[in-house]
Amino acid sequence: MAVATPTGVDATAMITPSYVRQMARYNAWQNRSLYGAADALSDAMRRQDMGAFFGSIHNTLNHLLWGDQIWMSRFADTAHPLAKNIADSTGQYPGWDDLKHKRAAFDAIIQTWAETVDDRALSGDLTWFSGAIQRPVTKSVALCVTHMFNHQTHHRGQVHALLTRSGAKPDDTDLFAMPDSGR
Repeated sequence: MAVATPTGVDATAMITPSYVRQMARYNAWQNRSLYGAADALSDAMRRQDMGAFFGSIHNTLNHLLWGDQIWMSRFADTAHPLAKNIADSTGQYPGWDDLKHKRAAFDAIIQTWAETVDDRALSGDLTWFSGAIQRPVTKSVALCVTHMFNHQTHHRGQVHALLTRSGAKPDDTDLFAMPDSGR
């Protein structure tokens, strides 16, 4: 049973370093699948506004990378994303090849970070200024790490649906179907 804390549920009871490593691997695996499927589409198709929250496949993938970059800058002091806010996140990498390269490179950064995470790294609170809600926020680190992986899954699900609707064929998204080996 979770223990209540001043910032809500004790998220350290929710996740472990093993969970972080598993989700980092899952993130990289799913991104390889989505980008591979998107490669089969024309650039115009990837950029077509299909009614998703961020409009297109390209925009949504850009936002997703931006989100990972902003969270990792808080967790591991990595560089801040080029785009300054959510509204600008969709245009951070206008070229498809650049976006693909940056995504693959950043997935490696997430996986390397995940390998260093221990129980201590998941404990305590994180305080930052949220541009989304325009105020300082303090939440448990473990909850924020969980949120980063949940945010990835949410937007990858949107991209998966857009790709499928466009005739592309990304891999299965079931976590249990992830290959056991490799990064």
